[in-house]
Amino acid sequence: MDNREEVREFLTSRRAKITPEQAGLPSGSRRRVPGLRRSEVAALADMSVEYYAKLERGSLAGVSPAVLEAVARALRLDDAERAHLLNLARAADGSDALTRPRRRAARQWKPHRSLRWTLDAITAGPAFVRNGRMDIIAANQLARAFYDDVYATPGNRRNLARFNFLDPASRRFYPDWDLAADIAVAVLRTEAGRDPHDRELHDLVGELSTRSDEFRTRWGAHDVRHHGTGTKRFHHRAVGDLTLAYEGLEMAAEPGLTLTVYTAEPGSPSEEGLRLLASWAATREAVAEPSPRRLSAGRNPCVIRTGFGSGPGAP
Repeated sequence: MDNREEVREFLTSRRAKITPEQAGLPSGSRRRVPGLRRSEVAALADMSVEYYAKLERGSLAGVSPAVLEAVARALRLDDAERAHLLNLARAADGSDALTRPRRRAARQWKPHRSLRWTLDAITAGPAFVRNGRMDIIAANQLARAFYDDVYATPGNRRNLARFNFLDPASRRFYPDWDLAADIAVAVLRTEAGRDPHDRELHDLVGELSTRSDEFRTRWGAHDVRHHGTGTKRFHHRAVGDLTLAYEGLEMAAEPGLTLTVYTAEPGSPSEEGLRLLASWAATREAVAEPSPRRLSAGRNPCVIRTGFGSGPGAP
């Protein structure tokens, strides 16, 4: 992705979101642009208009942390936006090379044994690992059942962003679809700032921009966010409505990956819904995986006899 263009559009979009009143400035009249003027941001950041204009044109290479902090303060950036600005600055001068996450193709990366054990040990709620492109790359049994719609359609490729914007089932699964869409795009935009050289991310954004007007509009807003904790509503086709809290944990041993765990409030209908989902998942997997008894019957059908086949009229 073009760093200068990313910087230009991000700073311009942040400037447009701030009203003069929010910045403590007189609103005046005859404003031709939304938000603050460049001259007003420059004054708030204590720098010349020419220098700020240069920054907003995308020239962040070599800019000092003090200048970046002044710009962040003038534009009233939140923590996620500040981090995004710093990532863009690192990419501009090449200092992001050492902090860039290792390349992992979702279909090639294999979770190590202890991670699989950890996921399987979480039995009360869906738990899964995703990368910054929102590929689900490891999951416990309950998460596979929870995201059954994602796994059911091969075109989703186990990617939550594709599911959100390209699969009609997402409109049922996410009762607050617009919020889920905003979050998905903000996560991808944050990852684009952190790792602008990720070719698979670039291809994913291109695909979604081409196929979804909803995605393209949101992508152009340049919103970013830290997706660490909160509550979401879902509607699962097997168990109905669920209101779940989530915690997203960055994996220190695997930079760039996030472990997410969903839980329900104790004693709530959603907790009962997760228990039903666990039962549904266990039943489905038991049916899908032939038992040793069935395998033996398949090799020699005359060997196995059960009580179900001994009475009159039995097949």
